[in-house]
Amino acid sequence: MPVARTRRGESGMNYWPGFVDALSTLILGIIFLLTVFVVIQFYLQQEVQGKDTALQRLNAQIAQLTDLLSMTKTDKADLENQLGKLQASLAIVQSDRDKYQASLASAQSDRDKFKGLYEAAAAGAAAAQGKVSELSGQLEGEKAVSAKARSQVGDLSGQIAGEKQISAKALSQVEVLNQQLAALRQQLAAIEAALNISEKKDQESQSRIADLGQRLNLALAQNVQELSQYRSNFFGKLREILGNRPDMRIVGDRFVLQSEVFFDSGRSDLKPEGRGELDKVASVLVGLEQQIPADIPWVLRIDGHTDVRPVAGQFRSNWDLSAARAISVVQYLILKGVKPSRLVAAGFGEFQPIDTGTTEEAYSRNRRIEFKLTER
Repeated sequence: MPVARTRRGESGMNYWPGFVDALSTLILGIIFLLTVFVVIQFYLQQEVQGKDTALQRLNAQIAQLTDLLSMTKTDKADLENQLGKLQASLAIVQSDRDKYQASLASAQSDRDKFKGLYEAAAAGAAAAQGKVSELSGQLEGEKAVSAKARSQVGDLSGQIAGEKQISAKALSQVEVLNQQLAALRQQLAAIEAALNISEKKDQESQSRIADLGQRLNLALAQNVQELSQYRSNFFGKLREILGNRPDMRIVGDRFVLQSEVFFDSGRSDLKPEGRGELDKVASVLVGLEQQIPADIPWVLRIDGHTDVRPVAGQFRSNWDLSAARAISVVQYLILKGVKPSRLVAAGFGEFQPIDTGTTEEAYSRNRRIEFKLTER
């Protein structure tokens, strides 16, 4: 029997060891490729996670910049309002100054008029005196003339007396004019003094206006900066308490939650899960009231928004529905200990959409409740 087996082995070739070697080599190559693929996939995943983290940081920075831009616009509007009031006060002061200047111009005109009359009267008196002197000279030259000449001299003396009476009358008129001119000068001095006082008050008023503007700008800047810090803390605590929800986001200076978190469709009654979320908001807000100084006037405005589709049921319009939802949120926060003086409810209906599309997703984005911490 052993001899027979040996002969059969010698008669044919054995391929099995070569096949096993080739198969082993193939399996090792596949295992190597899988290992390389897993390592590459691991590094790619780490790279993608790093980019996602950087993108989240950029989004947070963009949100902060948006908050600062919104606050800057609000501060600008308040400053423009204060500037308008100050300009109105300045216009009133300038109007009073123009009235005093008009009175001064009228007094100066009267003074010039009386001065002209005085000069005319003085010229008449000088002419009369000259004529008297001329007649007196003629009288001295004709003393040796006949009685007829003497009678003529008598007539001339009568004329001289008449001229003297006229001169005395003119002098009395000049005296009256001098008295009137003195009175006008006193009035003019009083008007000039009043004008100087008015100009001094105008300068003091302008100085006070400038100082008030600087103080107002400093106070507003300080209040805005402090309120911005508290707003950031408030939003940060809300995000921390509410968690990273897909139906929650920060848009500019507003903290936005979708209406479906609090209300059923077409209703303004708070859902139980909505009350739970508002409990968290109320706890943060009560703590914030104790932190913000009393001299900073602030309120939390709750804005209700709907989509553009007509509302059905107990409400006449989307405006009524949005206002009723905002009021429901405010009333619940008051029940949880928030002061009513720190809350404002506002309804905007469908008139301030954040997505103008007509898809269901766009409608869902527009149905929202916004919380905005702002100055009162």
